[in-house]
Parts: sequence; structure tokens; C-alpha cells
Amino acid sequence: MTQRPLAAAAWMTGAIAAFTAMAVATRQIKGVHDTFEILAFRSMIGWVIVMAIGLALGQLARIRTDRLGSHVLRNLFHFSGQSLWFYAVTVIPLAQVFALEFTSPIWVILLAPMFLGERLSRRKVVAAFLGLVGVWIVARPDFGALDPGVMAAAGAAVFFAATNLMTKALTRGEAIISILFWLTLMQAVLGCIAMGLSGPVTLPTLSTLPWLVLIAVAGITAHLCLTTALSLAPASVVVPVDFARLPIIAFIGWIFYNEAIEPTLFLGAGLIFLGIWITLGSGASGPQRVAVTKP
Repeated sequence: MTQRPLAAAAWMTGAIAAFTAMAVATRQIKGVHDTFEILAFRSMIGWVIVMAIGLALGQLARIRTDRLGSHVLRNLFHFSGQSLWFYAVTVIPLAQVFALEFTSPIWVILLAPMFLGERLSRRKVVAAFLGLVGVWIVARPDFGALDPGVMAAAGAAVFFAATNLMTKALTRGEAIISILFWLTLMQAVLGCIAMGLSGPVTLPTLSTLPWLVLIAVAGITAHLCLTTALSLAPASVVVPVDFARLPIIAFIGWIFYNEAIEPTLFLGAGLIFLGIWITLGSGASGPQRVAVTKP
């Protein structure tokens, strides 16, 4: 029994590395490619990877077409969340992006009654309140001049929460290869449409293509590691390990991008974590659902 949490922690180490690599790679090409170009090229490369894996494992026959409406709705939410996340990564400190992203479980608490008909218990209300106070401390909103990057990161967390709820419904009877196939294909189509409408397109170059490949590989790797970790251990083990991303990305932002590490960031993140921890104590269903969908 003790080996399963250790294995989950090992998989989470891979997820942390993948999420961190994705954020750093995005920063490296932000002056060349805009958000929609990154999303489009990333999803095209990701689709090729998913097809290659599905072909190698003989899983392509499990791709279904009878739930396309659900896939379209889920991917519209996911694309919106991804667009906001990738934009935020290029304009505000990386640690701030990650801290605000961690509010996704709080938004699941608030959205679950609407999407799944779940009851809002007193414990969940307290957890949501603590999380929102944490957001306030991290974001430090100036209502006279709201920071678009902060608003984008906070909005991404809301869209990821909604996507998680829809993913939970899709996983009932849908193979992972089918979900990943439609995810990458639809994200590529949406990305190409948005890329074309946003203005002149900058094609990948010899210097940016490796970073785009890294973003695509890191995205798929992160999903695989996170999902595997959740299958091996309860969310009470996985979520605290996932929070290690915050100090790691804060350190990277400080070393490589000269981003200040402010005590209020960790104070706010601590309240967000406390809210999630309270939620974990109220049962496994909520948190297990939360951590599946990321950028």
C-alpha cells in the first residue's frame, strides 16, 4: 500500500516537470509567436503524437464519433482556458499564473451545483471563501487599472474548472485515446481559425520549432502523469505534491526572468491550498475530478 503513494509522487514529479517546461518554452517564443499560433501549432503536433501512439498501441479503433457535441462543447471551454493561460504566461510572473491556476478546484466547488446538481455543503462554502480570499491576495486587484494578465490567469482557472466537469462526464464510457484525439484535433482547428483571424501568421522557424514540440510533448506528458498519479493515490496525496509547482516556478522566474518573489504570493497561495485541503476532507469526488484538465 505504501508503494502506491510513492509511485503517485513519482508520476507527479513528471507532471510538475512537464507543466514547468511548458511555461518556460512559451516564454522563450513569446516574441515570435502569439497565443493563437502557439495553441494551433502545439495542437497540430499533439494530434500527430496522439495518432502515432494510438497506432502503435492499436487503439485507434476506440475513437468514437457518437458524442461529438459533448467534445465540441468541452473543447470550446478548454480552448478558451488555454488561450487565457498561454497569454498570462507571457505577460505576468510565472508564479502568479500558477497560483491563480490552482484556484480551479475552488471554481469546481462553485460550478458543480450548476453542472452536476451537487449540494453546496458548509465545508465547501468555507473552502471556496478561503480560496477566493487567496486569489484576492495573489492578484492584488487595482480596480482603477485591472491587470489583463491577472484577469486572464484567473479566467483560465474558471474555464479549466468547467472543462473538468465536462471531462468527468465524457470519461464515462469514452476511451482516453478518443478524448485525446478529439481534444488535439478540435484544439488545432480552433487554433487555426483564431490564428487566421488574429492577423498575419508567423510560421515555425528552426529556432522556435523545438520549443513548440516541447510544448506539445509536455502537454500530453503532463496529462498522462497527472491522470496516472490520480489512479494510484487519492487526491489528498496528489494535490499537495502538485502544489510544489509554485515554489519551483517562482524560483525559475526569479533566476531566469528576474521576477520578484513576494511574500503575499505564498500567503495567498497558502489560503488557496487550505481551501483545497478542506475540500479534500469533505470527500474524494470533488478533488479527484479537479486535477485532470490543465493547459
